[in-house]
Amino acid sequence: MNIKDASTRVGLPPKTIRYYEDIGLVTPDRAANGYRDFSDAHLHKLTFLARARSLGFSIDDCRDLLALWEDQDRASGDVRAIAKEHLVAIEAKIAGLQDMRATLADLVQSCAGDARPDCPIIEKLQRG
Repeated sequence: MNIKDASTRVGLPPKTIRYYEDIGLVTPDRAANGYRDFSDAHLHKLTFLARARSLGFSIDDCRDLLALWEDQDRASGDVRAIAKEHLVAIEAKIAGLQDMRATLADLVQSCAGDARPDCPIIEKLQRG
């Protein structure tokens, strides 16, 4: 099937599929006319990649996960290690966002929001 049909089936834009091809994550066959020819196996890979990316895995993590997915002798511990490392990174981002939210909520609360020029938000941004 061509890239447009593959795109529709897996829910990825053709540009993303071409990018995945450029970086070696998927290598579609080529038809006699030179166009990409995606098989069901390619669609499974693309779906796998789409799901992994939707969970925020990096391209490098996706490459490692894809290699493990294709390796029938893989150790699940290797997969778990990648996922656990990613989970730790997500938790750190969440903690940072919660801190940011708390700081911004305090600033919003402390600002009168009236016609006066005094504004603790501006003062905080100015001071750092």
